[in-house]
Amino acid sequence: MLMQYAPSVQPMIRKKVNGKDASARGAFAVGEIISFTVEVPRELGASAVVLRICRDWGDDRDFPLSFLKTELGTDSYELSLDTSSLCGEDGCGLFFYEFLFLRGVNTLFTTTQNQVDFTLTTHSDRRFALTVYDRDFSTPSWFKGRIMYHIFVDRFFCGEGPVEQRSDVIMNGDWENGIPQYAKKNGEKLANNMFFGGNLWGIAEKLGYLKSLGVGVIYLSPIFRAYSNHKYDTGNYLEIDGMFGGEAAFRTLLEKAKEADIRVILDGVFNHTGSNSLYFDREGEYGGVGAYSDPQSPYRGWFCFKQYPNEYETWWGIDILPKLNPQSNACREFLAGKGGVCERYIRMGIGGWRLDVADELSNAFLDELRETVKDASDEEGVIIGEVWENAALKEAYGARRRYFLGRQLDSVMNYPVRNGILAYLLDGDAVFLADTLKEIYATYPKCVCDSLMNLLGTHDTERILTVLGEGSDRSEEDSNDALAVKRLTEAQRARGIKRLKMAAALQYTVYGVPSVFYGDEAGLEGYHDPFCRRPYPWHAQNEELLEFYRTLGRIRTEHSVFADGDFWVLAAEGGFLAFVRENEWEHLTVLANAGKTEVAYPWAKGQIDLLSGKEYAGIVRTGEVLILTESMNHRKGE
Repeated sequence: MLMQYAPSVQPMIRKKVNGKDASARGAFAVGEIISFTVEVPRELGASAVVLRICRDWGDDRDFPLSFLKTELGTDSYELSLDTSSLCGEDGCGLFFYEFLFLRGVNTLFTTTQNQVDFTLTTHSDRRFALTVYDRDFSTPSWFKGRIMYHIFVDRFFCGEGPVEQRSDVIMNGDWENGIPQYAKKNGEKLANNMFFGGNLWGIAEKLGYLKSLGVGVIYLSPIFRAYSNHKYDTGNYLEIDGMFGGEAAFRTLLEKAKEADIRVILDGVFNHTGSNSLYFDREGEYGGVGAYSDPQSPYRGWFCFKQYPNEYETWWGIDILPKLNPQSNACREFLAGKGGVCERYIRMGIGGWRLDVADELSNAFLDELRETVKDASDEEGVIIGEVWENAALKEAYGARRRYFLGRQLDSVMNYPVRNGILAYLLDGDAVFLADTLKEIYATYPKCVCDSLMNLLGTHDTERILTVLGEGSDRSEEDSNDALAVKRLTEAQRARGIKRLKMAAALQYTVYGVPSVFYGDEAGLEGYHDPFCRRPYPWHAQNEELLEFYRTLGRIRTEHSVFADGDFWVLAAEGGFLAFVRENEWEHLTVLANAGKTEVAYPWAKGQIDLLSGKEYAGIVRTGEVLILTESMNHRKGE
């Protein structure tokens, strides 16, 4: 039973680490001391306070808090929790804790919805999470504060340079209006052999455009040799696909990107290969040396055959994507070990890896991959996992994952915050977005929060403009034939652009690194895969959106607070959201209003909105996001 108390009776819990307020955080390094202070109104009737904590799936331990003082009808208690003693010989780990308020006749327990705020209940329920990670864990400093741009290579730009000509593909020459190849019904087999001709030469030619957006990181869809246009069916990890320009084009891109201070991140598809690959070779195009075609193949142990050769484990039941065997030492060493695939491209000059379906990669694989990448890059290589949920609390295949305890990932794709932003803009639910932001910030290490890949769209999702523009107008009955040609109405598009500006402003100002899916900034529309993978509209860019993204890019690159500043939510009610970004040099307040009426919010004289350049007058209009800082004159006057 939840107990609803007036604010005057609700206890207050604060925590500090190294003398700094850490009440919004819940992940700390081994050896840090967490100082809890609990203030309990006498009216609650509590005679003592206890911290109850357990390691994940472990036994409870109780730590009574020490009584500190009574002042103005409030009792204060304190406790210093040494994370080294808490972890003991087992080392870092995930813990869950709650506070008990002993009242004689009964006991009240804290219960939390978002890992920061709490209510009281008469039984134990929904504890706070505490992540204690390796004291040496850090994430690359160069990555924080940057802007990422996600490119689906075949659909970005056709550059001048030699490329391989294949006789087994369909070339679609209608870049501006061409429709990607699609199945009549979702789930039906699709060859994915239609190409539009985008290549790595083209990306190198467009680096100036990317710099105008403030981009500092390019994340490429897979570029290794493969049959399909998407390349998630790897054919040869050691060969850059010839249709993209091969290794010559890739090295040219790396060289020119380095000159522009842009890092390139590759998509690592290490859970499965293509059936048409050097390693499996079901189609016989690689000389019959693969596991399917030769029972004596050196790659036989890389795959899991149920009945050789036609029954084998696959990714999601797709027979052209045979799953790699996580128990194969030879396979793991080839991909993640010293001198293997990951190291090869790190030494070639890439900035790191995004790991496809990270949940399906084993701990041993991720442990070895991190060691290899960090050693080969002097700790500079970034490792980002595809995880769709809260990665600190993630369970997969019956086991808790340990992505952020210090020896695996630096970051993940931040789908939870995307979901929160959509709920906010489509439903006016500021509380859900605030709770999501609080939970992620409280369960991930701070260095991970600063490195999160904040996305609004990817190759796996509908175009963000389409989602925001349609809103409640969506029809679930449209066939793929209809979706292939369907576009937003003029009114829907205008609504979508207005909402996308709000979404992008939030994406660029919360903790983490914003990731823009190519074309979102230009107003590209599209429904589910493959309709979200249309070519970039170079001759039909939405200039209003482009200018807005350029403004966001300038703001982000000019203000260091977005690299590693602290974060906390000030207010969340109805459609109104307010949060703070702060570091030693700056204090920015972000105000957003997705509601139907304007909101009056307290203001300090001299606050300037970085988006408009105008002084804040204390009103947030509907559909508006403000990024407030103090004017230079006000600063000089202090």
